[in-house]
Amino acid sequence: MGLSRLAALHGVATSYSPSPDVTVSVPDDTVIAVLAALGVDAGTPEDVRRSLVAAESRSRLLPPTVVVWAGEPLPPALTALPPGSTVTVEPEPAGGPPAPATSWKVPEAASSWKLPGAAEAAPDGAELPPGWTPPPYGVHRLHVRTREHHEATATLVAAPARVPQPPERTHGFLVQLYSLLSARSWGMGDLGDLADLAAWAGRTLGSGFIQVNPLHAAVPGKPTDPSPYRPSSRRFPDPVHLHVESVPEYGHVHDRATLDDLRQDAAALSEAVLNKGALIDRDAVWELKRQALELIAQGPLTPGRRAAYCDFLAEQGQALEDHALWCALAEVHGPDWHSWPEPLRDPRSPATARARSELLDRVDLHCRLAWLTATQLADAQRAAEDAGMEVGIVHDLAVGVHPAGADTWAQQDAFAHGMSVGAPPDAFNARGQDWGLPPWRPDALAATGYAAFRGLLRGLLAHAGALRIDHVMGLFRLWWVPEGRPPTDGTYVAYDAEAMLAVLVLEAHRAGSVVVGEDLGTVEPGVREALARRGVLGTSVLWFERDWDGDGRPLAPEKWRRDCLATATTHDLPSTAARLTGDHVTLRHRLGLLTRPLEEELTEDVTGTAEWLALLARLRMLPEGDGNEEAAVRAVHRFLRATPARMTGVWLPDTVGDRRPQNLPGTWDQYPNWRLPIADPEGHPVTLEEIAASPRLHGLMEVLRPAKARTAPPGERPA
Repeated sequence: MGLSRLAALHGVATSYSPSPDVTVSVPDDTVIAVLAALGVDAGTPEDVRRSLVAAESRSRLLPPTVVVWAGEPLPPALTALPPGSTVTVEPEPAGGPPAPATSWKVPEAASSWKLPGAAEAAPDGAELPPGWTPPPYGVHRLHVRTREHHEATATLVAAPARVPQPPERTHGFLVQLYSLLSARSWGMGDLGDLADLAAWAGRTLGSGFIQVNPLHAAVPGKPTDPSPYRPSSRRFPDPVHLHVESVPEYGHVHDRATLDDLRQDAAALSEAVLNKGALIDRDAVWELKRQALELIAQGPLTPGRRAAYCDFLAEQGQALEDHALWCALAEVHGPDWHSWPEPLRDPRSPATARARSELLDRVDLHCRLAWLTATQLADAQRAAEDAGMEVGIVHDLAVGVHPAGADTWAQQDAFAHGMSVGAPPDAFNARGQDWGLPPWRPDALAATGYAAFRGLLRGLLAHAGALRIDHVMGLFRLWWVPEGRPPTDGTYVAYDAEAMLAVLVLEAHRAGSVVVGEDLGTVEPGVREALARRGVLGTSVLWFERDWDGDGRPLAPEKWRRDCLATATTHDLPSTAARLTGDHVTLRHRLGLLTRPLEEELTEDVTGTAEWLALLARLRMLPEGDGNEEAAVRAVHRFLRATPARMTGVWLPDTVGDRRPQNLPGTWDQYPNWRLPIADPEGHPVTLEEIAASPRLHGLMEVLRPAKARTAPPGERPA
C-alpha cells in the first residue's frame, strides 16, 4: 500500500486498463524506477516510508502553477485559500510599460468568483473582490500571504477559454515536405516548394490549408535518422528545408563557380530520385546545402537585414544560443552529447563557455541558419494567406525528442533520465511500443511555470496557421518505459493537463492559430471531451470510424464529429489506393510483418473494405458497377466531404494514385521509411509541376473544392 500511495502522490500509475473489462498491474520494479526518475527514492520499504512522510508532510498554500480560465469559476487552489489571505498578481511584461500588480483579500466565500477575459466585465452573477482588476491573458506571478504570515508564490496562467477556430468548412492537403520535389529542388522538397504548393492550391483549388510533417532540427549522423518524429530539437527548424536560391544574399556570392558546381550536383541528386529510382538522401542534400550556405554566410548583411537578424537573436535569447552551441559542438565531438568530454556535457559549465568563445563563428552560422529558416517559414505562411487560405500552413509537433539531441542537452533538468516514451500493449500490438524518446518531467515543468513548453509552442506557432499535435493524449499522460525493459513493463505518468492545455490555448490565442490533436488509438476516458471544450480539433481517419458501441459497421457520415480533421489516411497508414486494392497487406507479408496467415489477413481486409464500398454505393457516392480504383478514391473523399468535419485533409500522394506508404511502422532497414518521393500508381516519381497538372488530381479535388473555386482539369472546358 505504501508504494501505491507514494506513486499516486507523484502521478505514477500502478495499474492500467488496456480495455474496459481488463486491468493490468504494473510491476513494482517499474514503479520504483519511474519514481527514481522523478527524484523519489523508493528502493526499499524504509525508503518508501521516508519518501511518503516527506510527500504527505509537504503542505503548500499553492501548487507550483495555477490556471484561471476566462469566464469560468476560479480554481480550488484560489477558492480554498484561508479567508483573509492577500492575493497579489504581478502581470508578466508585455513589451510596454510594466502593468501594476493587483491585490485583493480572500472573502469568506469565494466559490462564485470568475475570471473575465482581459478588458471584459465580470460574468453575470459573479462576485469579484473589491478593487480587483482582471489580469491580461498571459503568464504571471501569483503571491499569497495569509493572516498568519504564511507565504507562497506560484505561476498564474490566465488563458482564454478556447483556441481560435477554423472556418466552418475547409479542405487542404497533407504532405511530407521532403517527398515533394519540384524542378528546382535540391534533391528533396523544401520551403520554396511548400510556398509554391500553398500558392497554387489556394488560388486554383480553393484549399484552406497545407499540413506538413514536423520540420524540427534533426540529429546529424552518418546516416542521419530520417524520421521527422525523432528530432534533435522541437524548438528550432532544420535548415535542410531551406530553398537556397531564395536566400537574399545568394545573388551576391563572389565564388559563383563553386556555387554553380553545387547546383549541378544538387540537380544530379534530384535527377537520381526522379528518374533513376534513387531514394531521397537527406545527408547528401544537406552536404550540398551546407557548403552553399557557408558561402552565402561569408558575405555581409545589408543594414536592414542585419537589424532583422539582431531582432531575431534578441527574441530567441538563450534557447537559440544553446541550440546553436550544441550544433557547433556536435560538429567537433559528434552528435551524441553523452559521449562528449565530461565538462561539455553541462551547458552551463566554464568549459562550455570557453568552447562557445572558441567556436563563435560556427555558433553564429547556426544562429543565422535558424533565422533564415524561420524567415522562409514565414514566407510560406504569407504565400498561403495571400492565396486566400483561411488557415494556411499546419505545422506538426512531434511527441518528443532524440535522447542525444540539443533539447536534452540544453534542458537536462526538464527530462526524465533513463526513461522512454512509448505505448502499452493493446489489441493491435501485444508487445507495446518504445519510441526511444525521453519524456518531460511533469514536476519540473510545473516548477518552472511550463517555461520549456511555452517556448516550444511560441516558436512553432510563430509562422503557423495551425498546429497539429502528435499523440495529443500526451498532454494528459504518457507511457514511460524504464531503460532496458520491454514496453510491457512500462506505466503511465500523469501530467497536469489543465496547465498544459492552458499554456497551449494561451499561445495559440496569441498566434491566432488553430490546433488539431492527433487522438487516434487508445484514449483515456474524458480526454476527447476536455480537448473539445478547449476548442482543440480531433483527428478522424475514415477506416477507423465505425460504430464501436453498436454493430461495429462503418459510421454514417452524419454521425461523425464536427470538430475534427477528417482524412482517408495518414503518414503511418497505407495510401487510399493501397487500402482499396489490398496492396498494403501483401507488402507487409513480403516483409514478414504479418502475425497471421496471409489468407486470413486478406480476408479480413477485403471484408472491411467491402463494407465501406457498400456504404458508399448505398449513399450513391460510388457509381453502380464502377470498380475503377480512381472512382473509388473519389468516392471516399466525397464521403469525407459529406461528414460535418470542419477540416477535410487529402493525402497528396492519393491525388496521383501513389500506392506506397511513406512510413511502415514496425520496420527499420526492411523498408525505406521517410525517403520516398511522391509517385504515380506505377511507382514513377512525379514532381510538383506534374502533380499540379494531373487530371487525376483535378478530378479528385472537384468533389472537395467549393463551387466558387471550381475550374476544369487541364485540357477540359469548365462545365
